[in-house]
Amino acid sequence: MKAVLQRVKSASVSVDDKLISAIGKGILVFAAVDKDDTVKDAEKAAAKLLTIRLWDDEESGGRWKKNVKDVDGDILCVSQFTLLASTKKGNKPDFHKSAPAEKAKELYKTFFRKVQELHGEEKVKDGIFQAMMDVSLVNDGPVGVNFESLDGAVTLEIDTMPPEMDTPGVSGSGGVATGEHQFGFGDLTGNMQKISKTFEIPAELLE
Repeated sequence: MKAVLQRVKSASVSVDDKLISAIGKGILVFAAVDKDDTVKDAEKAAAKLLTIRLWDDEESGGRWKKNVKDVDGDILCVSQFTLLASTKKGNKPDFHKSAPAEKAKELYKTFFRKVQELHGEEKVKDGIFQAMMDVSLVNDGPVGVNFESLDGAVTLEIDTMPPEMDTPGVSGSGGVATGEHQFGFGDLTGNMQKISKTFEIPAELLE
């Protein structure tokens, strides 16, 4: 399951000019269900959403210290299958990784219900699955000494099945390393990944 999180001051969803859901300070999350996803993936993504730290601790001055529960924030969930689009070939997006409609609906519901279970029904809002939704938001951009003069949205990705990466010099099966997506500033530095690597030094260099 893939989810894109955005830290917001407020966000809302409308369908046919009718307001469906609205939140104040918190997280706007776009979620997509992969064809290979299971209930475990949906619940894992929900748990990560509640524990990932997106806010600073104003009292201690510590960066990225508090999660949405710590700041008593709201969560607005929106289904968004286009997150799984592949653009590797040609100019037309390929959605072969997306789950069929029925499976996607069931696992998205599982994800949403789990988020409500972990954070409280009154704190978690939803859009309408497969509807043409208009999403409005006010970004809660970066703060702190290093970013005082910059504008941008705090945007990051959760992926329960991150892609394998062919990395020369990495030990393991076929030289493949996997990583979990970490914090990124959508308008500033793009996506970042943390990858554990073990480099092997050729024997001839040690002689």
